[in-house]
Amino acid sequence: MKPIRKAVFPVAGMGTRFLPATKAMPKEMLPVVDKPLIQYAVEEAIAAGITELIFVTGRNKRAIEDHFDSAPELEADLASKNKTALLEIVRNVIPSYVNCIYTRQPAPLGLGHAVLCAAPIVGGEPFAVLLADDLLDADTPVLKQLTDAAHQYNGSVLGINNVELSQTDRYGIISGHSVGERTTRLTGIVEKPAPQDAPSTLAVVGRYVLESEIFDHLRRTQIGVGGEIQLTDGIASLMKSRQVFGYEYEGKRYDCGSKAGFYQATVELGRKYHGLSA
Repeated sequence: MKPIRKAVFPVAGMGTRFLPATKAMPKEMLPVVDKPLIQYAVEEAIAAGITELIFVTGRNKRAIEDHFDSAPELEADLASKNKTALLEIVRNVIPSYVNCIYTRQPAPLGLGHAVLCAAPIVGGEPFAVLLADDLLDADTPVLKQLTDAAHQYNGSVLGINNVELSQTDRYGIISGHSVGERTTRLTGIVEKPAPQDAPSTLAVVGRYVLESEIFDHLRRTQIGVGGEIQLTDGIASLMKSRQVFGYEYEGKRYDCGSKAGFYQATVELGRKYHGLSA
C-alpha cells in the first residue's frame, strides 16, 4: 500500500444534540478542556503521519477554517504582552508542513456522500477518515495503529471495538474471521442492525483507512438507512473486490456526539492531562 498522507474530516453536520450551543458555533469547535473537539482528531492524524487535512464542511463552519489559520492580530497582541507560552500554543495549532484543504458538502446526504465529496482532492491514494465525535485517547494514536495494520495487511482497515448487544442499532456492525490478535477480515458489514439481527457485537467507530477504490463504490451506492448515502454500504460493496479488515484498537473512546460522552471526556481528560478535579 502507498503511504497514507491524506485524511478526510467530515464536519458538515448541524450538531443539533448540542443546541443551543451549536446554533452559532460548529459542534466540532466545542472545547474539551482547552482544545476544540476537532483539534484532538487533527492531532491524532498528524501523529500518524498525515500531512494533508481535508475538511468537508457546510454552512456556518467558518470557525473551523479560522481555527487552523494564522491569527496575526492575536499573535501580535500576545507578543506585545510577552505571553510567550500562549503565543507558541497559537502558532503551533498545526505544524507548518501540514496543509489544510476545505471543500463543501452541498447537502446533508450522509457520511458516504461527505467522503465522496473529497474524492477530487484525495485522487488515487489511500486515505484516512476521522470523525471528530469519537475522541480516542491512546498511548499510540489510534489512526497510527490503523495505518500500520493497513500496510501489514494491504487493505482497508476500520477501527472497531466491542459494544453491548443492546447498542448495535447505533453502529455499523461487522462479521468476519480473525486473522490476527486484534484483526478481523470482514465478510459482512451492516448499518445499525437491531440487536436480534446483529451479526456480532464488533462495532465500527469513527476511524477508517480506505483505499481509493471506495469512491467508485460510493458513486454507485443508493440511499440507505436514514435516507442517506451510508459509508457502510460503500464498504460492503468494496468488500466484493478488495480485502477489508477491522482492527480492535488499544485506547479509550469517548462518544462526544452525546452530552454524556462529552462530559465524561472533559472530566477524565481534565484529570489525566491537566490535573483538574471535578
